[in-house]
Amino acid sequence: MNKEERIKKINIENNIWVIYLIIIGLSYLANYFEKNFFETNNQKSKNTYQKLNALVFIILIIIYSYFEKDAIESYKEKNNEFFSTLILIATTLVLISGIIFLYIIIVDTNIEEEIAFN
Repeated sequence: MNKEERIKKINIENNIWVIYLIIIGLSYLANYFEKNFFETNNQKSKNTYQKLNALVFIILIIIYSYFEKDAIESYKEKNNEFFSTLILIATTLVLISGIIFLYIIIVDTNIEEEIAFN
């Protein structure tokens, strides 16, 4: 990868850090509604909490997909180099975990499991 491509990727990653800050804010807001639901049994708070969490994980899956694409490209460029292989495995597992968490958020309507992005 040349210098210009690397700088472009760093700029994209900087934008992703800003998105992560937004995700943190949305997660904090979701926790407010989750707490309100457990304190008051307010169904509207429960629905808001679930929608916010779903939004967070949809955004995360998009971000994880970007890193997965990047890892696949790196893996192909470096012809199975050891570290490229490890990065591809790690990013694939992170993407899979995001999909699993989103599935749980959508299907678990009782809010029995704690879901948090890592």
